Amino acid sequence: MSSFRPGRLVGISVGTVVILSLGIYGPATLLGPLPRVTATTVIPASTTAAPTPPVLSANGASAIAVLAATTSDASGTISTGTASTSATTTSAATTSTAIPEPLAVAGTAQALPMASIAKVVTALVVLDEKPIVTGESGPVVTLTAADFQSYLDYDKAGARSVTVFADEQWTELELLQGLLLGSSNNHADSLARWAFGSVDAYVVAANAWLAHNGLADTAVVDATGLHDASAGTATDLARLAGLAAIDPIVSAMLESPASALANRRGVQNTTSYLPEEGITGISRSYTDAAGVCFLFTAEISDGASSFTFSGAYIGEPSYDALTADLTALMASARTGVGPLPVLAAGDAYATFESAWGDDASAVVGVSRTRYAWQAASPEAATVTLKDFTTARTGANIGQVQLSVAGEKLSAALKLDQAINDPGVGWRLLHPVMMISALLDQ
Repeated sequence: MSSFRPGRLVGISVGTVVILSLGIYGPATLLGPLPRVTATTVIPASTTAAPTPPVLSANGASAIAVLAATTSDASGTISTGTASTSATTTSAATTSTAIPEPLAVAGTAQALPMASIAKVVTALVVLDEKPIVTGESGPVVTLTAADFQSYLDYDKAGARSVTVFADEQWTELELLQGLLLGSSNNHADSLARWAFGSVDAYVVAANAWLAHNGLADTAVVDATGLHDASAGTATDLARLAGLAAIDPIVSAMLESPASALANRRGVQNTTSYLPEEGITGISRSYTDAAGVCFLFTAEISDGASSFTFSGAYIGEPSYDALTADLTALMASARTGVGPLPVLAAGDAYATFESAWGDDASAVVGVSRTRYAWQAASPEAATVTLKDFTTARTGANIGQVQLSVAGEKLSAALKLDQAINDPGVGWRLLHPVMMISALLDQ
C-alpha cells in the first residue's frame, strides 16, 4: 500500500504550471505582435513663415481674388485656379464657374454704386444669351431709330457714347467692343434691347445671372451703371472681374483691343490703366455717386512661374488716389508672391518612438511648392498616420494635407529611418508588453 507524500504533490503542481507557462510564454513573446510605436504630431518651422498681406485701399471698398497660378518646379509645370476658357461662352442657365473667395478685402462691406462696372455685367449676360464662337464676330445687328435716339440722349447729357445711326449694321462683337472698350452707354442699352427685347427684361435676366453665379450682394437696375442703385460689394466685383477674365470673348478683346470698325469709326480703349505695373483693366469709370471705379486683373511672374489675380476698387475719390492705391497693391504683390515651399522635402510632421528605444520621424518625401501669395498664416496641416510596429527607411507611413491660397495640397509622409524588430532577447525580457500587444490585436 502506497503512502501519501505532500511534497511530491507540490512538485507536480509547480511543474505543471511551469510547463503550461512555457507553452504560452514562448509563443506569446517570440511570435506575437510587437507593441505599436507611439506617434506625436509636430509642426515644422518652414510652415510658420510670416505672411505678407496685400496692401488694399483705405478708400471706398476693394478686394482681390486668386484667378490662376502656374508653378514650374522639379516635378514639372502645374497650373491651378479657375476653369480655362472654352471655345464658346457658357450658358449660366446650366453652368456656374466658381471663382474663389477673395484673398483680401478692405473698406466697407456694403454694396456701393459701381458705375460702368455694370457694363461688364451687361456684356457677360448678353454673351450668355447670345454666345459667340471664339474667333468669330457673331450675328449682324441692324440698329434702330431707338438706338440712334439713345446715342443722341447720352451725347447731349455728356455721358460716354459712341456714334451710331439708324439702319447701321454692327456685329455683336463690334457692339461689345463699343460697350467694354469704349464704355458706351448707348451700346449698353442697344445690346440689352437686342438680346432681351427691352432694358427692363434685361435687368430681370441680369439679376438672375448674378444670383446664379454667387454674386448675391450685387444688383443692377439698368444696363449702364449710371443709376446709383446699380451697386455691388468689392467681394462680388472682384469675383466678377475673374468671370470676365476667363470669358473667351471678353479676354480676347482685352488682350488685343482692336477698335470696332463699323463704317470705319474707331472706339477709344477706356479700360487700359497702369499696364506697366502688370495690370489689365476691364472697366474704368467715374460718376458723382460712385467715385472712381476700376475692375482689373494683374499678374506677377518670374519668367517660369506666374500668379494672376482679379480685383475691384470702388468708391475711389480720384484717379490720383486710384493710381497710388494700385501702385501700393502691386508693390505688395511683388513682395508677397513667390515660390512657397508649401510642403518641403524633409520636413517632419510626426515623430515615432518604440517601446524598445528605436525612434524616427515622418517626413515629406517630395516637395510640393506653389507660386502663390501667402497673404495669411497657413491653416494647420491635417496629418493622417498608419499604425505600425516596424518599418523600413522610406516606408510610406501617412499623408499630410494643407491649404494654400484656397488650394488643397497633400504629400506622402516617409519614415526617415528604420524602426527594426528589437530581437529575441527584448521580447523574452518584456512579457507584459508582448502579451498586452497580443491582447490589443
